[in-house]
Amino acid sequence: MIEKIPTPPRPARRGFAAMDPAMQRKIASKGGKSVPDEKRSFSRSPSLAAEAGRKGGSSVPADQRSFARDHTLAAKAGRKGGEAAHAPREKG
Repeated sequence: MIEKIPTPPRPARRGFAAMDPAMQRKIASKGGKSVPDEKRSFSRSPSLAAEAGRKGGSSVPADQRSFARDHTLAAKAGRKGGEAAHAPREKG
């Protein structure tokens, strides 16, 4: 017979986590609206966003860019992220 190991009780959900999903969405949507359109330079200029990304990447010395040196590591990280993004979520 398999004996089930008791799990410790989970703490009560509080704050944002305790709100109903509709209220969470309503509050979260305000974050994106807090900056006026004219101030969102990356949303208006994809080339500016790409340039900023290149600039950030070039600030790291080539010998310390682990994904640039090890493509299998990059692939593994990508798969792990994809699995996490598509994994069933625990309801609680």
